[in-house]
Amino acid sequence: MAGPATQEPLKTQQKCIAIFALLCCFAVLVVLIFSSVDIWGDDEDGITEENCSSDCSIALAENIPDDVFLPVDGRPHLPLSAAFHTLLDKAKHSVEVVSPVWALSPWDPEATPSTAKQGQLLFQRLLGLKSRGVKLKIASSLTNSAELKTLAAHNAEVHFVNMTALTRGGLHSSFWIVDRRHIYIGSADMDWRSLSKRKELGVVVYNCSCLALDLHRVFSFYWQLHERDYIPSIWSKRVTALYGKDAALELQLNNSEATAYVSTSPELFCAKDRTRDVDAIYQVIQSATTFIFISVTDYLPLLSRSFRGTSVTRYWSPIDEMITEAVVLRGVRVRLLISFWRKTHPLTFNFVTSLKSLCMQLHNCSLEVRFFSRKEKDDDIQHGLNHNKYMVTDNAVYIGNHDWVGSDFAINTGVGLVVNMKNSLKGLGVLEHFKAAFERDWRSRYVKSLQGHKDHHQGKNKNLHRVKINSQTKEENEQNDPLSL
Repeated sequence: MAGPATQEPLKTQQKCIAIFALLCCFAVLVVLIFSSVDIWGDDEDGITEENCSSDCSIALAENIPDDVFLPVDGRPHLPLSAAFHTLLDKAKHSVEVVSPVWALSPWDPEATPSTAKQGQLLFQRLLGLKSRGVKLKIASSLTNSAELKTLAAHNAEVHFVNMTALTRGGLHSSFWIVDRRHIYIGSADMDWRSLSKRKELGVVVYNCSCLALDLHRVFSFYWQLHERDYIPSIWSKRVTALYGKDAALELQLNNSEATAYVSTSPELFCAKDRTRDVDAIYQVIQSATTFIFISVTDYLPLLSRSFRGTSVTRYWSPIDEMITEAVVLRGVRVRLLISFWRKTHPLTFNFVTSLKSLCMQLHNCSLEVRFFSRKEKDDDIQHGLNHNKYMVTDNAVYIGNHDWVGSDFAINTGVGLVVNMKNSLKGLGVLEHFKAAFERDWRSRYVKSLQGHKDHHQGKNKNLHRVKINSQTKEENEQNDPLSL
């Protein structure tokens, strides 16, 4: 039997073993943390919440194809290509880009020298950033892009986000960050069509490092997913949102007091304190008092998922419910402008007809739906396509990357920008520009109204709803071929 003299060393040895085991566990935990995420995050160029700039300017940037003729309202128009080149002119240190498509230099036969020119110029300028000592960083889900390979060969850093493994969706985000001071968010892709053939709308915000810093944190989120097949449960504080719907950035925007914040999709990609796109849309709709104007390519409240060869589709109600509440309970006037093109889902007409029926026999109820339709040339389904994705109200604007389709918000990445003017009278310069762009499109020759009626078929398809797209006026009928479904 061991005496007191021998027990003491034994206890000491046991303590040493226990301490060593705890140190090993701690070391393993640290290794796991560092292996799951870059704990320090990306360098933010010394820009912090305390020293960033919130005295900013904003400009609406559009691409309107040369053969799309819209009413002139006399307002200044910033071409999208000019906006991109201005951002590159300002770049001194870094350009960070996220885009679902990289096709600025086309090889397909539908491209002509005139339509491809702007895309090729932009691509050459991106290639030239290396000679100016400007870092180009790109986050993409494309694995076999010739353009990304060329840019990487010219010193661009390209990180791959494996969306198939992460959400079974796609990287639909489209934004730029330049020097952590200037940003672009909008509908345009890095595609020659966005600079020539498609109708696009976005915003450029200059000298706004507070907002740019927050958008950079979204970029950092993507950046740290490089070639991962899972989303880490522990993240650096450098990807935590700085602003959101409940704590928006206070800023001066074109010399007017405003608030702003960045939202994202899907929920799985929302870092701590980041507002979801759907919640941002809800806040903008809920705060509207007189009107809500929405312009999107597709509107479809359905959520479709595929798993092991089986596709499941269900009704996705959030946005339908938001619009219903605004129109019926609060008497807010709603206009919904949707693109009519070859990829328009047939059920779109059923859903918007259902929305329009809300106002039947109700006073002070106004919900209008129209379709922007440009006659397609041959097999070119994107010619003149209205690719816009935004909403403007009497006091706020939301510019996003998503069409208002349930599946987009659920599984595809996207980024939105909410700008709320504190004094709607002083902020008319910002809001009126968006409102004017919407009303210009709304009254253009390419817009057709929705009229639903029952088609009394015999047999099992009896009482099936048919929908027609009819032109607004006799003059428009002469200018556009009527479309029917």
